[in-house]
Amino acid sequence: MKILKTALAALAATTMMAGIASAASHETKTKLRIQTHYAPETPSGKLAAEYVDDIQVMSNGMIEVEMFYSSSVVKSVETFDAAATGILDCDMTGGAYQTGKNPAFQFVGDIMGGYDTPYQQLSWLYYGGGLDAAQKLYNKFDMELIGWWVYGQESLASTKPIRGVADLKDWKFRSPPGMETKIFEKLGAKPIVMDFTEIFTALESGIIDGADASGLANNVGLGLYDIANYTNFPGFHSMPSDHLACNKAKFDAMPEAQQRVMKVAMQALALKTALTFEKKNAEAAAALRAKGVELAQWSPADLQTFRDAAQATWPEFASTPEAKDLVEAHLTYLRALGLAK
Repeated sequence: MKILKTALAALAATTMMAGIASAASHETKTKLRIQTHYAPETPSGKLAAEYVDDIQVMSNGMIEVEMFYSSSVVKSVETFDAAATGILDCDMTGGAYQTGKNPAFQFVGDIMGGYDTPYQQLSWLYYGGGLDAAQKLYNKFDMELIGWWVYGQESLASTKPIRGVADLKDWKFRSPPGMETKIFEKLGAKPIVMDFTEIFTALESGIIDGADASGLANNVGLGLYDIANYTNFPGFHSMPSDHLACNKAKFDAMPEAQQRVMKVAMQALALKTALTFEKKNAEAAAALRAKGVELAQWSPADLQTFRDAAQATWPEFASTPEAKDLVEAHLTYLRALGLAK
């Protein structure tokens, strides 16, 4: 009987301790400092705020976020390093800013000349082996890829007509770093790499003729068409995958339930982003036409010229094992979708 009582007491103690440990796990509060390059008044900035609200509510307040907009802590291109080193915790910009570390980041940030819709691109990430391949790359730099939010094809903003490839000759425009500069140089343009936050001033002062900033609705939110009277719609050249990437040690220390909240909420953000911009871009296009802004739709021949230049540039950037793996993963999936030969 004594042995039985002792065993039952030990079992009760073990159960109680397990319960305490479980409760403690659920009560672990995580504080995150996240930076995005988007201004809070843009559609993407508002969607980022929705994501923050989602994870805070769904975690019952156990995830607490201090959000920084418009790259207010460090420059957009420095956000990744700031998160990896603990100045911030998470980077909500995009992988294409990190091509200087490894050209493979181009192919998780903006493949260019590849997918037609955000749904195809997200499908590669979740069902084409993209997430596993990308995660290996991020982990090499002590970061964890939480997910993507893809708003669709970007539109250019310009103070000069951009009706086709011929108009790109000597066209000075703001470009993000990476492969885009090489593609547009081949087509006669003069890309100038500058921070996202400097675009408006550079356009206003005439340092640049145009800018590759974002999608049509976001460009409106940035006020670019108050200066630039020309654009293209629908877009074709760039469909960046904005990411949420977090300091790996910080993310690994989070309870699994909180990790799941962040990842599933990113999938919700991805869907909301794609759906939001279907509507927002159409509304922006109508408003811009009414305002007198010229919206050019490139011909199939010009679009193919761009796609050919883009795909010819991919091998130039596939100079590391990680980049080669990602390009091959994209090509395999693009062929399955009938978008590459």
